[in-house]
Amino acid sequence: MIDIKFLRENPEIVKQNIRNKFQDHKLVMVDEVIELDKENRAVKQELQDLQAMRNRVSKQIGALMGQGKRDEAMKIKEEVARAGERIAELEKEDKRTEEEIRKRMLVIPQIIDPSVPIGKDDSENVEITRYGEPVVPDFPIPYHTEIMESFGGIDMEAAGRVAGNGFYYLIGDIARLHSAVITYARDFMIDRGFTYVVPPFMIRSNVVTGVMSFEEMDAMMYKIEGEDLYLIGTSEHSMIGRFIDQIIPEEQLPLTLTSYSPCFRKEKGAHGIEERGVYRIHQFEKQEMIVVCDPKDSPKYFDILWQNTVDLFRSMDIPVRTLECCSGDLADLKVKSLDVEAWSPRQQKYFEVGSCSNLGDAQARRLKIRVAGADKKKYLAHTLNNTVVAPPRMLIAFLENHLQADGTVTIPEVLRPYMGGKELLVPKK
Repeated sequence: MIDIKFLRENPEIVKQNIRNKFQDHKLVMVDEVIELDKENRAVKQELQDLQAMRNRVSKQIGALMGQGKRDEAMKIKEEVARAGERIAELEKEDKRTEEEIRKRMLVIPQIIDPSVPIGKDDSENVEITRYGEPVVPDFPIPYHTEIMESFGGIDMEAAGRVAGNGFYYLIGDIARLHSAVITYARDFMIDRGFTYVVPPFMIRSNVVTGVMSFEEMDAMMYKIEGEDLYLIGTSEHSMIGRFIDQIIPEEQLPLTLTSYSPCFRKEKGAHGIEERGVYRIHQFEKQEMIVVCDPKDSPKYFDILWQNTVDLFRSMDIPVRTLECCSGDLADLKVKSLDVEAWSPRQQKYFEVGSCSNLGDAQARRLKIRVAGADKKKYLAHTLNNTVVAPPRMLIAFLENHLQADGTVTIPEVLRPYMGGKELLVPKK
């Protein structure tokens, strides 16, 4: 959510930003907000004037009564009563216009960073750098669930009976590999100076609307029936929600945090053959990284965050590339975003395994996360997040890149302590 003062003073910049995101249907909202804002400020001014008048003349009533001037006192009393009625009307009007303004401001997109490439959708995202040499082996790579099945490591049929489509049982070495990757990612981030956190896995609606757009909320979140609670789609939601309505002393910044959680997502829409299996599912686990910082430092931490993911994947000998998200592929709250994609030898292309986002002051404005500066002045923090690792997709990349011609899977050195010293996984089938 952008600053209404900025919108008021720079409507054309806001409109051009909307055009850059190919959301022209939202252009009318800028003019509507400006008009509603004028009405609201007029209402507030009249309200303040009437309240000041009522306070002033109310003091006269007692004095007039004490002087025996009952008639004058009664006239002023009637005037105060009329002012009270008008004040009640204005308070309702003030609330109405503020709600109408907020409703529109919540869907007007954040001003994107000037460095963001202009493009309509993810097909126009821009490759930045590749890390590691992508290899296509001289033997066929089976589909990832077939690799898992060769180890007796997955049961999607039973999961379908228990929970429906989009769920799975991981078993044996594959389950252990899943947990090893998560635990290694946790220690990797701790070694880089991030504080480990296990957050709540459910959040209230005011946190949901504070951390994401309505479009994302509708496509992702599961509501707990009969309660004001939602299952988190990523731990970023509850991690940022932790600071709602808080004033953070400047000397405590930056807050660099890494969090573990299960994640729950509706994953609406139809998906292609390569997105079945464990690629796009309703429940998974993830290690995340979060930064709350001074606005001037957010570009620096943006680069630190995505580099952490690149380094983690490269430490496990998985080739990756970075992809700058274009304007039309950015969620409304994001200022800038960069995807990390892993190499798939089976598909002979890269696929997304992490997404790094700088949200500027969007979440902080919605959740009222402020910083108390050394000069006692308060300002909005900037928030950033990035995936360290989400094992379902990581497992696809891992198994495809470490599969050998005989069906075994090699374990890179960094993971061996988390796999009981194993250097190789040997299939059962």
